[in-house]
Amino acid sequence: MTTSSKFLSKPVNNFYILAVSSISLSVIGLVMVFSASSIHSLDTKGNAVAIVLRQFIFFALSIPLAIYLSQRSLAQWRILARFGLLISVLILAILQIPGVGKTVNGNTNWIALPFVDVQPSEIAKFLLILWASYLLANQERAGKTRVNVFAMITPGFMVVLALIMVGHDLGTACVMAAILGGLLFVSGVELRLLGSMVAVGAVILAGLIATAGYRAARFLVVFDPFAADQYKNAGWQPAHSLLGLASGGIFGVGLGGSRQKWGNLAEAHTDFIFAVIGEELGLLGTLVVLALLAALIFSIFKISLRCKDPMSRYVGSGIGCWIAVQTVLNVGSATSVLPVVGVTLPFVSYGGSALISLYLGLGYVFGSALRDPEVKNELHKAIERRRLRTPRKLFLQVVEPLAILSQLWQLREHGARTIRRIRFNS
Repeated sequence: MTTSSKFLSKPVNNFYILAVSSISLSVIGLVMVFSASSIHSLDTKGNAVAIVLRQFIFFALSIPLAIYLSQRSLAQWRILARFGLLISVLILAILQIPGVGKTVNGNTNWIALPFVDVQPSEIAKFLLILWASYLLANQERAGKTRVNVFAMITPGFMVVLALIMVGHDLGTACVMAAILGGLLFVSGVELRLLGSMVAVGAVILAGLIATAGYRAARFLVVFDPFAADQYKNAGWQPAHSLLGLASGGIFGVGLGGSRQKWGNLAEAHTDFIFAVIGEELGLLGTLVVLALLAALIFSIFKISLRCKDPMSRYVGSGIGCWIAVQTVLNVGSATSVLPVVGVTLPFVSYGGSALISLYLGLGYVFGSALRDPEVKNELHKAIERRRLRTPRKLFLQVVEPLAILSQLWQLREHGARTIRRIRFNS
């Protein structure tokens, strides 16, 4: 067995990978949000740090929230899961009340509060995963193997998808549909039925694109965003995203040195932050971010596979699909492989609702890992070793300098005696 295989074979290491990758991505996100948003922030808010300061506050709130949620029992999670669909429908329906929903870039998916804008659809992603996982786990626990899980959870997702599309948010709808597909796949739905669902979804997506001129334009510019008739219209953002990635080379132009963020990329700190990373940190920077995201997704699925509780297994799978699909959509948009659909890069892009929702999900996954006896024992051992080692370290930190000073003093005294002896003899 190789060293990497031995490392990954220990369940506790998946816990460590999840913790390190999520924090690392968030810290990289703070740095890149500051770099990508400073010009826009100075222009719109009169302060270069206003946007990144908000993101830092959201990050500072997310960490203790995830820790708190990781300590909640499965019984407490099941209570919330029962009402996940109802809460999702209510918070999305509120957006349709005149004067409540705020429209940004054509999408009515925000609620403007006095100090911050909230995006209910981000919270709905996690709540819907909880709700569907609760139903799937109940039928598995009851041994009802012949239950039609497709008919059990799909109608709820369809209601939420309809509410999201009323607000014209195609990107979030695509993520929700992918989460549904992932949960159905994990639940063991026949591939034939799943394939039929994907085909129907593709037809619906094609209809949504064809019936909206701006969506059709975004789809067509994928083939050539630099086309003369598209470059200054729908092709502007994907074209300048590609220019940023290309100009970054292997090592980038340097942190803060992006040219595309100076008005060419209107969403430089949100939807197109990957392009700014590529321009400033180069191919190396983008690969680091993608590697961290891959490690995070991998650890989530590994933790989920070890869960004995079926609900935890489904929730982890849903969260893994959520992050994976959103990453593919964001990176695909930035590289002009996919149409621009307006989704953020998980943990990296600016967005308080998105960041807090992601850490809500991680709080559940961390809790799933901590309920694993092997992980719990290994963590207790590590804490105990550190507790025993810390006094020794403190002792050495105090004693070693004193010992060195004592030796230096002895050398000084020895030198002084030698000099006196030489003078006396002379």
